[in-house]
Amino acid sequence: MLSAQAKEQLAFGGYDEILIDVCGKETAAYRGRLIRAVEAFEARFGEGREISIFSAPGRTEVGGNHTDHQHGRVLAASIDLDVIAVVAKNGDSRIRIKSEGYPEDTLRAEDLEVKPEEKGRSAALVRGILAGFRALGYSAGGFDAYTVSSVLPGSGLSSSAAFEVLIGTIVNSLYCGGRESALKVAQIGQYAENVYFGKPCGLMDQTASSVGGLIAIDFRNAEQPEVEKIGFDFSRCGCSLCIIDTAGSHADLTPDYAAIPAEMKRVAAFFGKEVLSQVGEDEFYANIRSLRAKTGDRAVLRAIHFFGENARVGKEVEALKAGDFGTFQKLVVESGYSSYMYLQNVFSPSHVQEQGVSLALALCERLLRPVGGAYRVHGGGFAGTVQAFVPDGCLPEFVKTMEAALGKGSCHTLSIRPAGGIRIL
Repeated sequence: MLSAQAKEQLAFGGYDEILIDVCGKETAAYRGRLIRAVEAFEARFGEGREISIFSAPGRTEVGGNHTDHQHGRVLAASIDLDVIAVVAKNGDSRIRIKSEGYPEDTLRAEDLEVKPEEKGRSAALVRGILAGFRALGYSAGGFDAYTVSSVLPGSGLSSSAAFEVLIGTIVNSLYCGGRESALKVAQIGQYAENVYFGKPCGLMDQTASSVGGLIAIDFRNAEQPEVEKIGFDFSRCGCSLCIIDTAGSHADLTPDYAAIPAEMKRVAAFFGKEVLSQVGEDEFYANIRSLRAKTGDRAVLRAIHFFGENARVGKEVEALKAGDFGTFQKLVVESGYSSYMYLQNVFSPSHVQEQGVSLALALCERLLRPVGGAYRVHGGGFAGTVQAFVPDGCLPEFVKTMEAALGKGSCHTLSIRPAGGIRIL
């Protein structure tokens, strides 16, 4: 569709049926955002072009803190914050991606070797995703894209995974006939982040963004994880889902993040296994003394967290399926304490003066324990975000108190969106 026609159709609600799965019933503001993105695309890459529009959501980790990289279980959901892209094919192999607020990335679709100087940059993710599709036998051509994100970087909502799923969905749609599944798009995104971007992440973030909705994932078979949609409606539970951004710096924290899977795998290696999901829990506990000498106490404690958290995800799923939100909330709080005491990813031992996550958790406990809410560290941890389920009657005061301590705009009230990575038009 020509860009001018797309703006007209959007303005008159022509795509509202699709948008309800993306942004909920209040589509007017989202339509305006799409129209402004089309206008920005036209200003950057020219008017009168045949365009498509894509969206990929951020994600929230509901249960399973640092279990995915050990091929464990997680509970996750896509959210109503996303990154959108206005895209048009071009006549050559150039790929030009201009993300609002960032320099343009330019590369050639045939130049897909890992480039060390790109580590940690979005161009590396694009190159890695193209390489992932090429490994499946596809050959992508050039395209121009303008992207706009409402998934704040460093907010713990996986802006990087949303970007990976967005690019993967674009390539899958434009050059692969949409033949690859949402899970395969997620796996390609993880490959790009691991190999090209240089971050040893698991697969949860990309899967939650790509598949969409509230999902339980079992990564025991890493090549073909089991993904189950969970039908629980959080909008009817009497609580609001909040993510509190502590605005801590993620600079110099890569070693802290990387140490968690490395130490867990060290424990697994003691038993001749690759990851902890392959180790029997009873066997683990029977060898604590030898493990302490071989791997150190922190690795043992992190393994204890894994076994407890992995089982806890199954209990959370059972509680939600049964409509037992009270039990689910108790399990969320248990997860938070396990992360704090055993996983130890609430603050960095190298930056003990910066404990924004600890402070946010302390405030959540003070505000929510008396009224039956739930709270836990969210995502990678160390300097990121806290997740809370806040009773609706307490929400205004909760937001006011948290933002007084952590800054205006630090407390985000979110909804779970049904759609994952999607082509809107």
